Amino acid sequence: MIELHYLAHSRSQRVLWFAEEIGLEYQLIIHQRDPVTRLAKPEVRDIHPLGKLPILVEGDLILAESAVILEYMARRHAPDWLIDSTDSDYWNFQYWMHYAEASMMPPLLVRLIFSMLKGPAIPALIRPLTKRIANQVDQTFTNPQIQTHFEFVEAHLNQNEWFASDQITLADVQMLFPLEAALAKRSIQPEAFPNVVSYVQRLQARPAYQRALSKGGPYEFGPV
Repeated sequence: MIELHYLAHSRSQRVLWFAEEIGLEYQLIIHQRDPVTRLAKPEVRDIHPLGKLPILVEGDLILAESAVILEYMARRHAPDWLIDSTDSDYWNFQYWMHYAEASMMPPLLVRLIFSMLKGPAIPALIRPLTKRIANQVDQTFTNPQIQTHFEFVEAHLNQNEWFASDQITLADVQMLFPLEAALAKRSIQPEAFPNVVSYVQRLQARPAYQRALSKGGPYEFGPV
């Protein structure tokens, strides 16, 4: 049986959600975050040397990276969530599968990292300086990049119900995490992106997504 190794408040949610969408039989193994580093605990390296989650284990096969895990599950158990290479939508599908992590997530991660320079983890004596640095990075780089990406996605969703086809595909599973993370962390103003908000709410309302929430436990990027 497939083992799904899950970390709360992470990309693991998209893997668990997809497993529920396709009715996959699996064993869910929930790992806790280190309370100091907020990363997965060191013992995860016993499964995969990078110590990152989610991880899929099936027999001798060990897969990390959520996109790879999703594609593996789809190819083995739900090929209708993929788009065949002969289909006219194939490269559009590939684009959104890669865009989610390669283009959209980096500025969101930069903003998250620099936000830590404003918080209590920084000694009070130097916090005014680190806060000014973080604000400058946000103003000159991070915020404009996030705005550009969300304007792009908003325009696409204004014309399309789904990202890659006229029906839901694995690209939608892959794309949801950066969108819901940005909304949950207020990286964008929701009222400026009504199509993004509607899309996220529509996917979060799916029964399989709700089942994943109930099995995975608290998820800070989920429905309000």
